[in-house]
Amino acid sequence: MKLGRNMVIGATILGIFAVVGTILLGLIHDATIDRIRANQRATVLRTLHILIPPERHDNDLFTDVIRVRDPLLQIDGEPVAIYRARRGKQAVAAILTAIAPDGYNGNIDLLVAINYDGTLAGVGVTRHLETPGLGDGIDRRKSDWIHIFDGKSLDDPPEQQWGVRKDGGYFDQLTGATISPRAVVKAVRNALIYYREHREEIFAKPAEAKTDE
Repeated sequence: MKLGRNMVIGATILGIFAVVGTILLGLIHDATIDRIRANQRATVLRTLHILIPPERHDNDLFTDVIRVRDPLLQIDGEPVAIYRARRGKQAVAAILTAIAPDGYNGNIDLLVAINYDGTLAGVGVTRHLETPGLGDGIDRRKSDWIHIFDGKSLDDPPEQQWGVRKDGGYFDQLTGATISPRAVVKAVRNALIYYREHREEIFAKPAEAKTDE
């Protein structure tokens, strides 16, 4: 009988620990998610202002935003944001959120800033899981590689040359790493194609509700 009671007590204690642990994990998860989202939002804002400096526009990039679904920009069907830069009523540039699904360690999240005339104002990586010291050279904080897109378009180089040199394309890959640059080049090219096909629609659509991204 005593052994039975001890087993019941032990099981009860374990159950209590399990419940408390689950609650604590839930609280930690909620707090972590909020912090991650805040950090991601800060990264997006910082990158937006790097790609399209404040002197180029007089609107709020983070509220002049629309959301679209297109396989050229993402693969999971979720809407992605397009931020519009304007000066007065004049369209200046669009900053497209693009996801490269074929990075070495998973998705690479990008902001692709395209001037109204279709030339690239710049590209920024907002999230990636690439290997430190190799694939993470796509990050502007780690190297200048990402600047190879500045001023480029689907005409310069020609669209068919939008690839890394290892694949016969125009763009240099990183030393010791090809997969990450290949993924980024492809995603930037796709963003340019989307912009070419939807430019007027991008700037004509009314802004949506403020995003927390």
